[in-house]
Amino acid sequence: MRHTAGRYRRRAPGQPRAVGYLYVLPALALYAVFLLVPLGQTVWLSLLHWDGLTAATWAGTDNYRALLTDPSLRAPFLHALSLLVFYAALPVALGLMLAAALSRFRVRGMTFFRTVLFLPQVLAMVVVGVAWRSILAPDGLLNDTLRAVGLGSLTRSWLGDYTWALPAVGTIGTWVETGLCVVLFLAGVQRIPRELYEAVRIDGAGPLREFFAVTLPALRAETAVALTLTIVAGLRNFDLIYITTSGGPGNATSVPAYEVYHRAFETNEVGSAAAMGVGLTVLIFALTVSVARLVEGRSEGRSR
Repeated sequence: MRHTAGRYRRRAPGQPRAVGYLYVLPALALYAVFLLVPLGQTVWLSLLHWDGLTAATWAGTDNYRALLTDPSLRAPFLHALSLLVFYAALPVALGLMLAAALSRFRVRGMTFFRTVLFLPQVLAMVVVGVAWRSILAPDGLLNDTLRAVGLGSLTRSWLGDYTWALPAVGTIGTWVETGLCVVLFLAGVQRIPRELYEAVRIDGAGPLREFFAVTLPALRAETAVALTLTIVAGLRNFDLIYITTSGGPGNATSVPAYEVYHRAFETNEVGSAAAMGVGLTVLIFALTVSVARLVEGRSEGRSR
């Protein structure tokens, strides 16, 4: 009895007991079964030449070298990085601008305003793709509007044009992601003390100085969350590409997530598809960690 009591007294106050790990064991088991095991299998497949039917042969790092040397494999990653301008940079910039404007002016119907902006996040991406495919069609709403206002020379097949197909898809991404950023930033603006705004206004600060002195520093955490969510959404974009362009015209809008599907199930290049999937995972991880490190570094710099 004394030995047992002494053992429990030697435990530091608040120190977790080993039995606590039993509570998280089911979650860890599900995580391993549904994420770690498939990821390991994907890495293994990326080291093989396999068409999905016949016997596989060892490829080593050939599939990964092809990602760096084959232009048809590099292009989807370049397209995905280009789409980050529309999926991440523009929505975050627009969200910050709207949040800054709403911090200076009181707007009636704020609940309705938030609902309308956030609506694209609620809709299934398949629905969004079908709707915008109809709008951007040669006989769609956008071209009809341009003709109605005398700008018929600007009409084109937006999703079938080699130059405009990728920006057109990116514009859809901007429309979808802007609402999420605005809602995040509006929530952040509400927790900024009004005294800070009053102080800089007494000092004669204009809207631009007020934004950089008060609003932007206070929304650093929300900016990191918004960038992380939008970057991930932009890089794993598949359903929108599949519905609107199927990677075309040619491969002008092909992105890694769609190329994984195309190579694995249409051209039977499973090893190459697996390598591209692993490369996409590494890219997403690297960018999200970089965003987190950048925000944390700036926060520590300001606190010092």
